Amino acid sequence: MILDLTVRGGMGGVETMQQLLKIDPHIKAVVSSGYSDDAAITNYISHGFKASLKKPIMLMLSEKY
Repeated sequence: MILDLTVRGGMGGVETMQQLLKIDPHIKAVVSSGYSDDAAITNYISHGFKASLKKPIMLMLSEKY
């Protein structure tokens, strides 16, 4: 799953990941943010994430997709 780091008025990615790890310690999640200097992005593994995506994200699809 992909979790946004910051959710205005809601639970952000780090807090969500903490709760998800309690349910399933093997969960695979990616943190995404436009704040590239945030500790959760630069040290994503220490927060339980498998990868990080910096915004803006550009997706390129082949014609076969």
